[in-house]
Amino acid sequence: MQKNPNWWRGAVIYQVYPRSYYDSNGDGIGDLPGVTAKLDYIASLNVDAIWLSPFFTSPMKDFGYDVSDYRGVDPIFGTLEDFDTLLAEAHKRGLKIMIDQVLSHSSDQHHWFAESRLNRTNPKADWYVWADPKADGSPPNNWLSVFGGSAWAWDSRRKQYYLHNFLASQPDLNFHNPEVVEQVLADVRYWLDRGVDGFRLDAINFCFHDQKLRDNPAREEAKDGSMGVRKENPYAYQSHVYDKTRPENLNFLKRFRALLEEYPGTTTVGEIGDDNSLQVMADYTAGGDKLHMAYSFDLLTEQHSAEFIRKTVESIEAKMTDGWPCWAIGNHDVERVASRWQAQSDAHIKLYMTLLLTLRGSVCIYQGEELGLTEAELTFKDLVDPYGINFWPEFKGRDGCRTPMAWQPDLINAGFSNNKPWLPVHHAHYNVAVDVQEAAETSVLQAYREFMAWRSRQPALTQGDIEFHDSPADTLLYSRTMGDQHLLIALNMTAKPVTIPISQKVSTVTDGPGVESGEWQQGQVRLPAYGAGIATVGDN
Repeated sequence: MQKNPNWWRGAVIYQVYPRSYYDSNGDGIGDLPGVTAKLDYIASLNVDAIWLSPFFTSPMKDFGYDVSDYRGVDPIFGTLEDFDTLLAEAHKRGLKIMIDQVLSHSSDQHHWFAESRLNRTNPKADWYVWADPKADGSPPNNWLSVFGGSAWAWDSRRKQYYLHNFLASQPDLNFHNPEVVEQVLADVRYWLDRGVDGFRLDAINFCFHDQKLRDNPAREEAKDGSMGVRKENPYAYQSHVYDKTRPENLNFLKRFRALLEEYPGTTTVGEIGDDNSLQVMADYTAGGDKLHMAYSFDLLTEQHSAEFIRKTVESIEAKMTDGWPCWAIGNHDVERVASRWQAQSDAHIKLYMTLLLTLRGSVCIYQGEELGLTEAELTFKDLVDPYGINFWPEFKGRDGCRTPMAWQPDLINAGFSNNKPWLPVHHAHYNVAVDVQEAAETSVLQAYREFMAWRSRQPALTQGDIEFHDSPADTLLYSRTMGDQHLLIALNMTAKPVTIPISQKVSTVTDGPGVESGEWQQGQVRLPAYGAGIATVGDN
């Protein structure tokens, strides 16, 4: 029996992208035994859980996010026995395992789709979203793919179009078909029975589409943000009213949650990419009968001013009355945060760490974030991501954040593999490899380790409420409160020292370890450049 079924509240979840973590067999691609080999390192970070990006059988057109067997392990990652070993070894170290589920679409190599496209009368004919062309042969409506172009692909056998919100090789499943829903839930149960602790749900608001296939309206102003989409992508020019985030999705999430309730201690975190993502996060986590947690792309864009962060957090706090957020400032789909938010120094990177780890909610940290890795600069010939290849050079895709982890600077490929890796190890990452940072007391890695260990002992940070207070431009000041513990956090997001007036009575300075701490006085706190101060408020 799970000792604490609510372990996920306030948890730190470490995202592992297996292809790029550690190659155990010398083929240039990271694998499940490689993750197992590095579990002691992951445990040393003082995180609570591992989110494993997809390792399922796949033709790898989208590097595992195109699944051809929801119950199989792709041979490049190992075997089902390797997964069981990883799960068991993680549990021995007190680490939970959450696996990435891609439910809205499969690979076109899945046997379901192979059968569905044969004709219009086969048993799986309605398992995917098929539609007749318009009279002139054009697609059924104006829906666009996140990866560029129409969201419809022509199939000559059925003489119909099929829907693909991402690559043409990723056809969308038809969740309006009850058989599809039953099958998806059966595959989820399969992994629950194997002992997984939860699921990260990819593009979870994409499951249902408008059955009338109505055109999406134009957007008044194209904006970056949804699903990491940038303005050079025509997807940003539509309001995505009919192709995703349909009301039927809420009932499916209730079915999903009911299944997890049969397995106490399991959890979900949903990825929300939507024009109104904060409201969708609130809707999808409300009532305790849908998702446990959700995160959006709002802190995964280039916007990172103090004003923007406060507005984003306060917005979700106002909307999410009984839900639980999960915050992320980096993942496998966006430019690495050290580059995207233009970190100028280790102190600057540690400031972002402090921000992330003191917000209300749970936290996702992407592998290499704890090293302060910058975005890798790649040439066009290095690219393998179809997203980047399609939009080069204005958008270079996601390969720059997916390059291999740097373990040892004196080894070939920084210790990731003894063979040519699937993406090159970035030359700048050798200097900040794990071995280098473990030997330095004030490194970014050590700061992450120490801060996360300290955070886990602060109820106000893991479970408490949050309230922002007014402070000078380019600074943040907020309280975290839980029971008798009342912490005040002050952040200086500038390259110059600042003084922040405070009205609260500070009793003790409890600065989180590893950050540039502040000088607290009655009525004010003085912070160095990119400094962070944490103090206890009250008489104790």
